[in-house]
Amino acid sequence: MCADTPQTSEYPDYKDTLFLPETEFPMRAGLPAREPEWLARWERLGVYEQLRDKAKASARKPFTLHDGPPYANGHLHIGHALNKTIKDIIVRSHQMMGFDSRYVPGWDCHGLPIEWKIEEQYRAKGLDKDDVDIVAFRQECRKFAEGWVNIQREEFKRLGVTGTWNDPYLTMDYHAEAVIAEEFMKFLMNGSLYQGSKPVMWSPVEKTALAEAEVEYHDHTSHQVWVRFKPVGGALDGATVVIWTTTPWTLPQNRAVAFNPGIAYGLYRVTEADEKSTAVVGETLLLADALAEGVLTTAKVTGFEKLRDVTAEDLDGLVLAHPFRGVEGGNGEWDYDVPMLPGEHVTDDAGTGFVHTAPSHGDDDYQLGVKFRLPMTYNVEPDGSYRADLPLFAGQHIILPDGKEGPANVSVIKQLAYSGALLAKGKLKHSYPHSWRSKAPVIYRNTPQWFAAIDKPLDDGMGQYGDTIRQRALKSIEDLVKFTPVSGRNRLHSMMEARPDWVLSRQRAWGVPLTCFVKNGAKPGDDDFLLRDPRVNTRIVLAFEAEGADVWYVQGFKEKILKDLHNPDDYSQIFDILDVWFDSGSTHAFVLRDRADGVPDGIADVYMEGTDQHRGWFHSSMLQGCGTKGRAPYRNVVTHGFTLDEKGMKMSKSIGNIIVPQEIIEQYGADILRLWVAQADYTVDQRIGKEILKGTADSYRRLRNTLRFMLGALGDYAPSQAVAYAEMPELEQLMLHRLAELDAVVRKGYAAFDFQGVFQALFTFATTDLSAFYFDIRKDALYCDPSDSKLRRSCLTVMDALFHRLTTWLAPILPFTMEDVWLSRFPGEEGSVHLQDFPGTPAEWLAPELAARSTTVRAVRRVVTGALEVERRAKTIGASLEAAPTVYLSPELAQIVTNPDTFATLCITSSLTLTTEAAPEGAFSMDDVPGVGVVFHHADGQKCQRCWKILPDVGSHKHPGTCARCDAALG
Repeated sequence: MCADTPQTSEYPDYKDTLFLPETEFPMRAGLPAREPEWLARWERLGVYEQLRDKAKASARKPFTLHDGPPYANGHLHIGHALNKTIKDIIVRSHQMMGFDSRYVPGWDCHGLPIEWKIEEQYRAKGLDKDDVDIVAFRQECRKFAEGWVNIQREEFKRLGVTGTWNDPYLTMDYHAEAVIAEEFMKFLMNGSLYQGSKPVMWSPVEKTALAEAEVEYHDHTSHQVWVRFKPVGGALDGATVVIWTTTPWTLPQNRAVAFNPGIAYGLYRVTEADEKSTAVVGETLLLADALAEGVLTTAKVTGFEKLRDVTAEDLDGLVLAHPFRGVEGGNGEWDYDVPMLPGEHVTDDAGTGFVHTAPSHGDDDYQLGVKFRLPMTYNVEPDGSYRADLPLFAGQHIILPDGKEGPANVSVIKQLAYSGALLAKGKLKHSYPHSWRSKAPVIYRNTPQWFAAIDKPLDDGMGQYGDTIRQRALKSIEDLVKFTPVSGRNRLHSMMEARPDWVLSRQRAWGVPLTCFVKNGAKPGDDDFLLRDPRVNTRIVLAFEAEGADVWYVQGFKEKILKDLHNPDDYSQIFDILDVWFDSGSTHAFVLRDRADGVPDGIADVYMEGTDQHRGWFHSSMLQGCGTKGRAPYRNVVTHGFTLDEKGMKMSKSIGNIIVPQEIIEQYGADILRLWVAQADYTVDQRIGKEILKGTADSYRRLRNTLRFMLGALGDYAPSQAVAYAEMPELEQLMLHRLAELDAVVRKGYAAFDFQGVFQALFTFATTDLSAFYFDIRKDALYCDPSDSKLRRSCLTVMDALFHRLTTWLAPILPFTMEDVWLSRFPGEEGSVHLQDFPGTPAEWLAPELAARSTTVRAVRRVVTGALEVERRAKTIGASLEAAPTVYLSPELAQIVTNPDTFATLCITSSLTLTTEAAPEGAFSMDDVPGVGVVFHHADGQKCQRCWKILPDVGSHKHPGTCARCDAALG
C-alpha cells in the first residue's frame, strides 16, 4: 500500500491511524562529517580495551593478526587503505565470532629510505653525512621516523581501524632493537652466520647491498656486445669462441667461458661480409648451431659455411686468452688463461651458446667459480666505479652518483674494438633490476658480506621440521601454513627452494648493527674468527634495552662489553647494519612473544600483506623464524593484489591517475572506501576510480535504506511482544531459516577471509529477500494490522532478529554505519555495536523442508506477479491490489500452494482464486514454471480507505470506507 495516496473527501483521513515507520535515522549518511564523532566516541569509551577485558573475564581463545609494519615515510596511499581495511575486517569479524581478537599496529623505522631523506636534507645544506657524528645522524633518523609514525597513525585511525594505537610497536623502540640484536646473535651462536665474499645486488647510488625485496624491475636499454675469445696455442684450428653479454663493463673481470655439453656447436667460416662488418672473410667462429645464423646476421656476415660439428670433448679443457691479453697499457692485468668450463645454466635460447663468466658479478658465474675455484676480482668500488689502479679504465663509473650510465661500458666496448675482439655491438631494451628507493639501476658486485647459511645443519635442538633453515621453511609451507589464495603457497615454496643464502649486512648507518666481533688476524672460516660468548651477548642485549642500538656506536663500547671477559684489542667490532627485512622478520619475537597482548608460543594466526611480500615480509619472517624458532611464525598467510586505476593501469604521478584515500574519505567517508574493499576480490589486483566509487556508494545507499526501514518498523517493538517460533506464520519461519543459512555463510566466509562472499550474500539478502520480497509483503500487516495482532508481532520478532544479525554481521565491514544504526535503536552513552558478538542461531530455525516448499511457492508467485506486470504496462491496473487473479495449478502444485488468502498476501493482491482446472487458452504462463496459468480479474468490491485493498465487505462496518480488519484495528 502507499500511505501518500490522497483520501477521498467523503471519508475520514485514516493516515494517522497507520503504524508507519518512524525513525530519526537519516536517508543521507553524512559520513565525512559524522565518522570522526564515532572515532572520538570509541576512544572515549575505550572499546578496544573493553573487548580485551571482556576476553579475560570469559577466557576467550586468542586470535592474533600480526601487523606487517608499513614504512614510516610519507602519507598513506590507496594500497595502505586496502591493506589496513582487510586487516581490520579480519580482526573485527573474529572478535565478533567469539575470539579475543588482538591487533597491535606497528611500523618499520630503520633503513635506507629514512636515511636517504636525511642525507637529502644534508646535501641541500651543502653538508656531508660522513662528516657528522654517527650517533647524532641516527638520532635525526629516529626523529624523522617518529614524525611520520604520528601522521600515519592518525590516517590509519581515520579509516576506522581498531587496535592498540596508544601502544603500537616500532622497530626502533629500545626493546625491539635489543630483541633484533638478540635474534641476530642466535644465528651467530647456532653456526649459520658467516662472512663471505660473493656477488650481491648492489646499488652504486646508495652504496649498499640490496635484498631481492628491495629491487624492482623496469625497462632499461643496455649495451650488448658479441666478443671473440681466441684459443691459446691455436687450438681448434685457431677458431675464436664468441660470447654475448649485455654488461660489457663486466668483461675486465672475466675469468672463464662456459658451455653446455648438451648443446650442439659448430665451426663456421665467414665467406662474405658487409664492408661495415668487423668479421673477416676466412675467419672461423665457434657458435651454437641454433644461434649461429642470428649471430652472423647481426655481425653483418652475408655469407658463411659450417665446416664441422664441435663436440663437448673438443671444448672441455680448451684454454682461451682474455680479449685484453697483451693489450697496450694493460700492464699484464689480463695476461692469464681463461678456461672453457661446462655449465648447466648455459642455453641456446639467446646469445651464442657460450657465456662469459665473471664470478664477482653474477650468481651463476659465482656458482661456477666456486665449483672450479676461479679467482674473485675486486675491480668495482662501492660507488660503482672501477678501482683507481685498474689499467685502461681506472676510476670510470658504471653507474654515476645520479643514477645515470657512466662511461665504463663505452670505454670497454672501444677497447674491445681496438683489440680486435669486437664482433658486433648493439642496444637491447629489456627488464632490468633497479633500486626501489633511488629508482637507479643496480649491479651485481662482489663484496664481503655477512650471510645466514640456509642449508647448514643447525645444532639448536629445534629440528622437528628439519635440520636446516631451508628444510624447516619448506616443511612449514607444506604442512603448517594455510595460504589465501592458495597460489601463494606455490609461490613462496618455489622461492624457498631456489633462494641463495640470506645476505644480512648493509653498509649503512640507520639500523640495528650486526652485534658481533671478529678476531684480529683470523680469517673467515677459522674456528675463532667470530667471538661466540653468551656472556657478551647478554651484555649487549642489556645495553640495548637501556640505551638503544645507538650505544653500539659510542666510543669505548667494545671495551665496556668485553671487559673482564676478553681482551678488546684482540677483536674488531662490526659496524654494518642488519638488512631491515631482518628487523621486520624478527617482529614475532618482540611483539607476539614478549608483549602482554601477544601469544605464548609467538606464532600468529594470520600474516596478511600484499602479494609482493612473498619475497618480502612473509619470506624474511619465514627465514628468521625457521632459524630461531624452528618453524614459520604464522599459521595463515593472506595476500592481496595491487591497486590500479579504472582502466587497469598502475597508478603514477606522471600519468595523473593516483587515487588518494584522504580525498575519498573527504568526499564519501571511510565506510565507502571500506565497502569498496569488501565488494572486490582482494586476492587479485583491484581497480578504483570515480565511476567505481559511485557504484559502491549506490550499493551503500540501497543497503542503508533497508536498514532504515527496519529501524522505522521496530520503533514500537519490545522484546516482551516476541512470538515463539512455533506460533509464527510460515513466511516468518522462512526468514528465520534464511538467517540460519546466512549465519553459516557469514561465519565460514569471515573465517576464510572471504569478505566479498560475505558482503555479496548479505547485500543480496537485504535488497532481494528483504526489501523486494519480505518487507514488500509485510508492509500491509506492519502498517494496518492491530498493534497486538500475532501476525504483526511475528513480523516484528523476525525483524528484531534481522536487525541484530545484519548490524553485527556488517559491523566489521561498515563499522561507522553499523554504529549509527545500532545507536539509532539503542541510544546510550555506553553502548556500541562493536561490543557485541554475532548472535547465536537456534537449531529450530533451520528448516530445509519449509525452504524447499517456499522455493516452489515463490516460483508460482513469480508467474502471478508477471501476469500483473503485463496488466500494469497495459495500464489496466495501477497497483497489484486492484487485481484478484485466478491461478490455475497442476495437482502437484495445488498440494503445495493451498491457502488462497495466504497466497494473495504473498502476491500483494486483494484476493485470489486457486483452482486445479485446466488453464484456459491465453492464460499467462512461464516456460520455466510449468503447471501454472494465470488469468487476470479485477478485484471485486470497494477500496478500503485505510489499507487500500479492494474487498466486497468495504463500507459495511462501523468505520466508514473500511474493511473488517481495518475496522477492528480502529476499535
